[in-house]
Amino acid sequence: MDQPGNPSPRNLLSRRTLLAGAGVATAAGLGVAVPAEAVSGTPVPEPCLTARQQAAQRVVFSYPGTTVPQSLLDLIAAGLCGGVILFGENVSSLSQVTAAVGLMHEANASSPVKAPLLVMTDQEGGKVRRLPGGPVPTAKQIGESPDPAAAAADAGQVAGRLLRGAGLNVNLAPVLDVFRTPGDFEDQFQRSFSMDPNVVALCGRSFVAAQQDERVAATAKHFPGLGPATAQQNTDLGPVTLGTSRADLRRIDELPYDAAVHAGVKLVMLSWAVYTGLDPELPAGLSPTVIDGELRRRHGFHGVTITDAINAGALDAFGTPPQNAVTAAAAGMDLILEATRDVSNGQAVVDSLAAALTDGTLNRHRSDAALHRILQLRATLA
Repeated sequence: MDQPGNPSPRNLLSRRTLLAGAGVATAAGLGVAVPAEAVSGTPVPEPCLTARQQAAQRVVFSYPGTTVPQSLLDLIAAGLCGGVILFGENVSSLSQVTAAVGLMHEANASSPVKAPLLVMTDQEGGKVRRLPGGPVPTAKQIGESPDPAAAAADAGQVAGRLLRGAGLNVNLAPVLDVFRTPGDFEDQFQRSFSMDPNVVALCGRSFVAAQQDERVAATAKHFPGLGPATAQQNTDLGPVTLGTSRADLRRIDELPYDAAVHAGVKLVMLSWAVYTGLDPELPAGLSPTVIDGELRRRHGFHGVTITDAINAGALDAFGTPPQNAVTAAAAGMDLILEATRDVSNGQAVVDSLAAALTDGTLNRHRSDAALHRILQLRATLA
């Protein structure tokens, strides 16, 4: 990872490498029954959508600068955008970003999908804050505090109130990675609560519950865990393989996810690392073994899954971002995060998903279930 404030050209197109540098500043009406495992809470009336609109509900777009492009607003109004992620470059002040998000919600009022647009960011706390404001303490400071649960709850509440006030409804936090050694990948910017999985679980559960009480959905990340990664192992830049045994992954890295699931966490972000103890061939976010087998079946998670940046360097060997989006969706990922800050690249992902849905590459039953989970989430955020 490059030093904060000095991203390389490759890093300008990635998500995680700008985390520290951001600073403080019948499904779809097609007559296909929605599977029971996709249903939870109050039923959501689902609109009749074209294949392209269905695909678009699964894509989170990004854009450059502080002005929302008219092209993105037009896509939102047409039901061709499921969500938007905000980076540090999209924020100059709290009033500016609040106005920008307001434009997105105004456009969404014309969408055939009558549910709030997903608008998200990384407001972890400490060095990783897109919007000006809290939480001020780093995750590590929270984990080392006299009362970690209370400190984490306070951080979750602060983040939730700040984002909700600005019109955002999803936070890509908390990080549930259990770091191994001082200065490693997650510890170098103090993004991990602790080396103790029980402390991480306690803090994660408290953060999730407090933030979601403010009606901002929490995202536990990066399943099954980037805690074992060294400082040089960065999936934004290239492939990362972690040789942690299955037993240790389950005993250490996955332990905090049980607590988060029991706390009702609404989203889980999957890692792009390869875990030889679970699936030695595929990155976690492309692996049905990890997504369906480990996360959904073993941990009982029934909420929305979201990828890390689909343009990450770790995926270069597996195809183009649009191709990898189809692979991820087929493997069980619900939302695809397109993080290049280029609206046309988001459209390319939508086109690829739509084509795969039309030609049968993507299973209709599973695609309907993913769409239903996303619409259920959006309905809870009104």
